[in-house]
Amino acid sequence: MKGNFRLTRVFGIDIYIHSTFLLLLGLFFLLLGLSGLILILGVFFFVTVHELCHSLVAAHFGIKVKRITLLPIGGVASMEQAPTKPYQELLIALAGPLSNVLVLIIFYYPLYFLLGKETLMYPLLVITGQVEYTGQFNVVAYIYWINLVLAAFNMIPAFPMDGGRVLRAILSYRLSYKDATAVAVRLGHIFALLFAYFGIVYGHIFLMIIAVFIYMAASSEGLQVQVTETIKYYTVRDILARHFESVGPDTPVSKVLELMFHTHQEDYPVLEEGRLKGIITRREVIRGMHEGGKEITVGRIMREDIPPVKVTTGLDTARKLMLKYNTHAMPVQKNGKIVGVVTLDDINRVYVVASEGS
Repeated sequence: MKGNFRLTRVFGIDIYIHSTFLLLLGLFFLLLGLSGLILILGVFFFVTVHELCHSLVAAHFGIKVKRITLLPIGGVASMEQAPTKPYQELLIALAGPLSNVLVLIIFYYPLYFLLGKETLMYPLLVITGQVEYTGQFNVVAYIYWINLVLAAFNMIPAFPMDGGRVLRAILSYRLSYKDATAVAVRLGHIFALLFAYFGIVYGHIFLMIIAVFIYMAASSEGLQVQVTETIKYYTVRDILARHFESVGPDTPVSKVLELMFHTHQEDYPVLEEGRLKGIITRREVIRGMHEGGKEITVGRIMREDIPPVKVTTGLDTARKLMLKYNTHAMPVQKNGKIVGVVTLDDINRVYVVASEGS
């Protein structure tokens, strides 16, 4: 993943950090020195705990989490699939904020006796606007109360926050999944505009950045659900081309290029005596030409890890498999025989045509 660096692996989940996060560390170090550095590291420790709690509850329901990515504006847990039932989404969404509330409960009295009431409560009074900031800065106290901010912010009932998923899960008992998502997306847009307004009025650049992120993430979630709800009625058979070309492991890339130029097909199953050996897409062709020129053979650059889908496979399932295997094309099988290729472009075309028709 470009711009991401793997930090560690916890409970079988890879933890990545985005390169822009380093800029945040540098900024707070310049503003607050070592205390600023400790503050940001502490905050993102609890952000990681927050995302891990989402991930562990998801794993309980059989949903695999591929990775957690830490960004300057928070963390993102990448799940291979969405929860299938409202109560699953509800519990997964609540797990993160509840972990922050649990931290507040567990550490309140130990910190109360360790730091004293005035020092511990001072950040909360500043955050809630009850007192003005006077320069008093106890990094442990601030890290502690950041958990309250994380819980409260994430429970805003709008996408992409956890509260938006909680809202959708509750609405899904009364509305369709698509309509419930639309409500949460609209609220996400409203909150984004509010954040942008206050960011402009009070000159808070970070609020404006958050506003852009919320608006884009809410729109993306809405689009994903629209696509899923539109294509779920179609199978691979409905869009499979009647004729297709295949190549062999010994075929040079130059021959694949000729096929691309003279046909509309850009992705090819690799067959040897009728048996599937792999698939080569335009991505592998480009990479192969850079590595070995036009005479490099298909067998050296093909993908061997992509399984075939059946003609009866739903398009939504096929799309999820493509995301899982990080590919835009998959071979198609019928009665044990390869009968074509289905691509993400084919699926997107179905969505465009079907949504325009409706």
